[in-house]
Amino acid sequence: MSLWKTLFGRSSSGPGPSASMPATIHNGFAITAAPVASDGKFHVAGTISKEIGGEIKEHRFIRADTFPSAEAAAEYSIIKAKQIIDQMGDRIFS
Repeated sequence: MSLWKTLFGRSSSGPGPSASMPATIHNGFAITAAPVASDGKFHVAGTISKEIGGEIKEHRFIRADTFPSAEAAAEYSIIKAKQIIDQMGDRIFS
């Protein structure tokens, strides 16, 4: 099954995104890990959000990295999101 089929729900052979985890705050951004299940593995994925000018901005990300458990993928999702925030800051919403 391809990653695209998993993401867009065109396959019935496996679950889509797993339940998201509690939010983590980093430099004023809220990070929510949401690993995506695919073929018995979990892709690194999540959401980065921040209130800017009274409006909640949101950036969703998914990476090709996979882990054998949702917990491991969630931990790395937080690490990856922090890296994105540190490199891009508010520009991720542009």
